[in-house]
Amino acid sequence: MNNEIRVIEPSSLWNNFTNLNSVPRPSKKEEKVIDFLIQFAEKLNLNCFKDSIGNLIINKPSTDDMKNCKTIVLQSHVDMVHEKNNDVEFDFENSGINMHIEGDWVKAKGTTLGADNGLGVASIMSILQSTDISHPEIEALFTIDEETGMTGALNLDEDVLKGEILLNLDTEEDDEICIGCAGGVDITINKTYETEDNHPESTFIKILVNGLTGGHSGAEIHKGLGNSNKILNSLLKHLDSKYRVRISEIKGGNLRNAIPRESFSVIQIQTKDYSEIDQEITNFFNLNRIKYNDLDPNFNISLSDAIGEYKPLDKDDHQKLIECLDACPNGVFLMSRTIDNLVETSNNLANIVVRDGSISIKCLTRSSVENSKSELSNLISNIFKNKGFEVKLSGGYPGWEPNMNSDILSVAINCYKKLNNESPKVNVIHAGLECGIIGSHYPNMEMISFGPTILGAHSPDEKASISSTKKFWSFLIEILKNIPKRD
Repeated sequence: MNNEIRVIEPSSLWNNFTNLNSVPRPSKKEEKVIDFLIQFAEKLNLNCFKDSIGNLIINKPSTDDMKNCKTIVLQSHVDMVHEKNNDVEFDFENSGINMHIEGDWVKAKGTTLGADNGLGVASIMSILQSTDISHPEIEALFTIDEETGMTGALNLDEDVLKGEILLNLDTEEDDEICIGCAGGVDITINKTYETEDNHPESTFIKILVNGLTGGHSGAEIHKGLGNSNKILNSLLKHLDSKYRVRISEIKGGNLRNAIPRESFSVIQIQTKDYSEIDQEITNFFNLNRIKYNDLDPNFNISLSDAIGEYKPLDKDDHQKLIECLDACPNGVFLMSRTIDNLVETSNNLANIVVRDGSISIKCLTRSSVENSKSELSNLISNIFKNKGFEVKLSGGYPGWEPNMNSDILSVAINCYKKLNNESPKVNVIHAGLECGIIGSHYPNMEMISFGPTILGAHSPDEKASISSTKKFWSFLIEILKNIPKRD
């Protein structure tokens, strides 16, 4: 199946991507892919080494015609988001990705594709193995754990790079050159809860919210995509206002950087209310289906009898949970006041688990303005702290401040115009990129980010454009040929 991918042009890039996608590379478990890249470097007789956190650097000398040019850093992260459709059996930690072609798109079979940031990694591999592409001296930086904390970039050693220019290959629109991004902070909320005895003449039902599109919790947060955790809690709040119900279990969402697509709750109801609650759920779904019809056409809510032994939360913890989840901001919080159509600050209510006496809630708050990031994270923290929850902020990372006057930006704009007879978009994105973090270690390094068009990143609908990847490859090669000389 994957062999059809190998022959797409540029074949060196797609062949490397296919090889890369045969190697499991979950965040925080990148040992296999790092070993794969070390073996790749050794076959090419290129020097490589790991820094203290586990990032990999591969060095390649310049071609003869560019020995006087500035050293560049080519950078991509090796880990990928693991998301799959509910009906797909797949072991991300031990299996390679199954890919296929649909028209102009490369897709995976019911899982994330790993084009984010695998196409960047594969592109760098192709440059490293090339014998006919002009380029200056290259430091290829492969970072770990970008998707779940950016710990590779945060802990990058400050004496391993000498490059003056960094090309980050992790942007997902081929007509864009990114020069800035949002920072972020993880919010983790915990609480133990008390249970109560089962109510006489009660039953347990399971409510499932699924079929939502999901997507990137930064780049796509402005689209109004349905968040299964918020939708489920809205339904629970509605039922709680009319009937005696008690939450017994919740499981919703997965990764912080993915808009949750599926959530379920097991709740206790009075048996006599079953038919009415069934109708209330139907009515709730019909009202919300209109709201999400365009962006989430497969959105669904279903009810079934819960099988197993359950104990409901007591009334106090049940109500505190519903109230806090209802008050917790989700989606766009502030739009930028200086850059048109840019989300400044947002939150993703990403993951909820209520089970076995413990409540766990995970959010990712992003902002291009540090004060706004602090404002929103403090607001969320106080909502939960005031109801007795424990709140921890962790994994904070800085945004990337734009530099409209950098030499490499001028080079990239001119190269794009030459190849495409039009100007690229120069923008700042709401997603997190490693550039701001790397820049905190190497403050004098000029940086830009660009890449091929990838849609649906962080979801099983992820797909990479074949024609766009060819366009991106030509752009990358043209930039390499035009790196300025050393001062």
